[in-house]
Amino acid sequence: MKRPLPLALTFLALALWMHGADRPLTKLTVQLDWMPEPEHGGFYQAQALGFFREEGLDVTLLPGGPNALVMPKVATGRADIGQADSTNTLLQQAEGLPVLQFAAVFQDDPSGLLVNAASSVHRFEDLQGKTIIARPEWAFLAFLEKKYQLKFAVVPQTFSVAAFLGNKEAIQQGYFIAEPHHIVKAGGEMPRFLSTWDAGFRAYAVLVTSRKFARDHPDALRAFVRAYLRGWRSYLEEDPTPAHAALKAANPSNTDEFMAFSRQKIIAEKLVTGRDASGGVTQIGRLDPARFDTQIRQLEELGILKPGKVTTAQAITTDFVP
Repeated sequence: MKRPLPLALTFLALALWMHGADRPLTKLTVQLDWMPEPEHGGFYQAQALGFFREEGLDVTLLPGGPNALVMPKVATGRADIGQADSTNTLLQQAEGLPVLQFAAVFQDDPSGLLVNAASSVHRFEDLQGKTIIARPEWAFLAFLEKKYQLKFAVVPQTFSVAAFLGNKEAIQQGYFIAEPHHIVKAGGEMPRFLSTWDAGFRAYAVLVTSRKFARDHPDALRAFVRAYLRGWRSYLEEDPTPAHAALKAANPSNTDEFMAFSRQKIIAEKLVTGRDASGGVTQIGRLDPARFDTQIRQLEELGILKPGKVTTAQAITTDFVP
């Protein structure tokens, strides 16, 4: 038989709860890499369901875009946390930018090559002599040239699918979870996708913070990560409506059809939970030092990163993901 708590203990528990409720929330600002879309579903689900507030945080999510300037904002303290890709982050860390990669968004960065459905290109080897619409500085292009002994032309990307639609041999850098939907809605056929991970170029989409913020506010970062991981698990396994409503409010161009498409691609390709044998919900947010060792070595072998300029121990921390 359970005994009731003594009255004094009951009042003490109530007082402690009220004290916690009265504490001011810690403000955190997160700079997203792009306009709010389902790739940010974990953030918006955590925000909509109150997970951040439960951890004592008042989180502001700042929309991104082509000129989001994530790294400078994080490095200078204009944002506490930012979303980026591990490759470009490593290159900027090598140049001395005082940022730290502390959690994963996607276990594999979903950037890759969209290939027109009518194109003769079916494999990476078929890219020989072709023209690719992409960011010229994208490290994956140099990786493909070296691994498959390729020569191809690169036309700078404009973040539009218009050129793709008018050319049956079109090949364009794109986000696997977004552009294919827009291509089909614009009247094109579902494109093929040549993924970075199938070629062996395993970059992450990551969360970064400044070294100063990590040093001065470790408890806030741990609280953020706890809520963030809950947000992703809820978004993937439960009703995504809270996040989708918030995403629509933040970015009216989001449609129910697009968000359902994008979320399903995220789930099907295990972008958040991981495609490796160790993948699953316990892998959400985790960074693997061995994979960073490989990525740094690849960038050094390509001549993009000077040997010894940055190490895994300098680039990442696993201290904040429980």
